[in-house]
Amino acid sequence: MNRRAVLKTSLGASIALFFAQSTMAQDMDDTSKASLDTAMAFMDAMGKGDMDGMTALMADDMVWHNEGDKTIPWIGPWEGKEAILGFLGVFSSGLKTTLWKTEDAFASGDTVAFFGKMNGTTTASGKEIGEFTFALRVKVRDGQVILWNWFEDSFAVSNAFHGK
Repeated sequence: MNRRAVLKTSLGASIALFFAQSTMAQDMDDTSKASLDTAMAFMDAMGKGDMDGMTALMADDMVWHNEGDKTIPWIGPWEGKEAILGFLGVFSSGLKTTLWKTEDAFASGDTVAFFGKMNGTTTASGKEIGEFTFALRVKVRDGQVILWNWFEDSFAVSNAFHGK
C-alpha cells in the first residue's frame, strides 16, 4: 500500500493553510498558536507522505474518528498510533483524492478547526463522490495530536463506494 501517494494530496492544503496561519497567528494566544502549529505540521507531514513526521506528532492515545457507513473499511474510530497507521493504508488504497481545498482554519486553546472542499474516487467502485464540504476538529496536547475528528458528506461517500 502506498500511503504516501494519497497523503500527498493534502500538500496543497497545507501550503494554503501556512499562509492563513501567518495571518491568524498575530491575533492568537500562545496555546492556540501552538495548537495550530502542531495541526499544520501534522497536515504537512501527511501531504509529504512523511510517516515518521506524522508518527512523531501523534500522541500514543490519539483517536482518528470519522462517522459514516460502517461497511466502508476506513470508517472508524481508530485508536492509537498503530491502528491509525494501519487505517491510513486502508484509506489510501480505497480512496483517490482528486480535490482538497482548505478554505478556513481557526484555533482556540487546544482545539483547531479546518473547513473546506473535497472530492475523490473510490477504488471499490471507480465512482466519483462529487465535490462536498468537510470539517475537521483537531485536539492537541503537549505538542501532539490527540484527536483528528473528520466530518464529511458520508452519504455521498457511501453511495460512491457502493457504486450508486
